[in-house]
Amino acid sequence: MPKQTAPQSTVRYFLPFYIGSILLMGRLLWPFVSIVILSLLLGHLFWPVYVVLKRRMSNSFASLITCLLIVLLVFVPLIFLVVALSKEAVSYTQYLKEINLAAQITDFIQNSTLLARLQTRLSGLGFAVQAEDISSNLSNYASQIGLFLYDMARSWAANIMIFLAAFALMVVIIFFLLLDGGRLLKFILRLSPLPDRQNHQLIVKFQEISAAILLGNGICGLLQGGLGGLLFVYFGFTSPVMWGMVMAMAAFLPIVGIGLVLLPASLIVWLNGHLGQAIFIVLFYLTLSMSVDYLLKPQLVGRKVNMHPILVFLGILGGIKLFGVLGIIYGPLIITGFLTMADIYLKNYAPERRIAD
Repeated sequence: MPKQTAPQSTVRYFLPFYIGSILLMGRLLWPFVSIVILSLLLGHLFWPVYVVLKRRMSNSFASLITCLLIVLLVFVPLIFLVVALSKEAVSYTQYLKEINLAAQITDFIQNSTLLARLQTRLSGLGFAVQAEDISSNLSNYASQIGLFLYDMARSWAANIMIFLAAFALMVVIIFFLLLDGGRLLKFILRLSPLPDRQNHQLIVKFQEISAAILLGNGICGLLQGGLGGLLFVYFGFTSPVMWGMVMAMAAFLPIVGIGLVLLPASLIVWLNGHLGQAIFIVLFYLTLSMSVDYLLKPQLVGRKVNMHPILVFLGILGGIKLFGVLGIIYGPLIITGFLTMADIYLKNYAPERRIAD
């Protein structure tokens, strides 16, 4: 039977109720948005595993085994990381209180002949650099990192039951997404007012960026953070797990990366008189960054994700400011949605314009 078109007056009265139901549905599910987004990303990442398993067993059992793998590979290591990070963040915060970092940095700068000559040169150029200002900025930088990680770890530890409940809910969502994800996608596509070709373009772009976030940035970030933490263990630096976590998060930033931690560390080692160790840290940073960014990451995600590094950089920083740690994921996703919609508009709906050279 052909679909009957509703009268214009009926559509006019129906639309407010339809839009209102969408807004209410969004308000109802808003507390679970983060869990749903992470479930979609993890479900997409482990989808090939589910496809292989369901060839040899029932769909439900294949989905259950896939969820168990997610628990073993994601949840269990995350618990150990949270516990270790909590301990080191507390120890690091206590360490900063005991050593009076600002006073130590001030004494070091005042007793350093190299920095004294640099200070004289800068003063001759009209730049007044005070040891107190440098020490204050450096100590604030170190303290803010420690307090940020301490607050994050303390929040996770204090709300461990909420964390467990959220992850359990995420596993349940992934279980049903693997089973019924195809039907859910068809339902969403039927609701979409866009043509099928444009819907497909949006889906492909989000799949590519989710692979880039979880496979490219996620695995590469963990690799760089883990190796950076081992470097800190080798040199006997304090809080290697905490600084490894900082490097894993910094690795998401395409411009600075783990250099945000390793370059200041090499500078501190050099100022302490260990030039060889400082050079080794710099060479370690360059080798690790270049090998991961130019060799490993393209192999994991391919070269289909074309997004300017400055957009990724600003998107991640803006995402962290708006959404916290999860902004590392949300920022690139939001930018991807905008760029894809802009591309659809320019190709299909924008009026033809002549731009003068």
